[in-house]
Amino acid sequence: LNARTVKMKKSIPNYITCFRILGAIVMLFLKPFSVAFFVAYSVCGFSDLLDGYIARSTKTTSDLGARLDSIADLTFYAVMFLKIFPNLIDTLPIWLWCMVGVVLTLRGSAYLVAAIKYKRFASLHTVMNKLSGLAVFCIPYIIQLSFAVHYCLATAIITGTASFEELLLHITNNDYGKASSLRKK
Repeated sequence: LNARTVKMKKSIPNYITCFRILGAIVMLFLKPFSVAFFVAYSVCGFSDLLDGYIARSTKTTSDLGARLDSIADLTFYAVMFLKIFPNLIDTLPIWLWCMVGVVLTLRGSAYLVAAIKYKRFASLHTVMNKLSGLAVFCIPYIIQLSFAVHYCLATAIITGTASFEELLLHITNNDYGKASSLRKK
């Protein structure tokens, strides 16, 4: 293979990740829970699976890819917060919001510890974080069903566990390389 082909092959997962960032931005302009919103939302979710799978299967994982993936995840969740959050306020009980507050505190603490220790933004792509992401991703599909509160409770527990795990990994490892050895992309 020539150098250009190899470079292109290495770039495909990153292009898919950038597409997810663009898709999340497009979602800002779509009505929540509309068909167009769910199409864009689903495409973003599928691209999240696809970029990592392609990077791993083609052995083209990179620090840039991991950082882009974290940026795409944060962008996607920020848009989700803006578009879905207003609907969740009316649906979920206050005690569940208290749990969400604890989870967000754990997640923020993990990011803060990583920033202080590694002097960079670091979000680990552990199995628990992937499970957490999947659980959160499914919320808009489930929120209007009868078991939505139970599902969101389970999601808060999963996400809290993942956030605590990541915090512990950052606390117990002195360099990002060791902590990130669990990452998937």
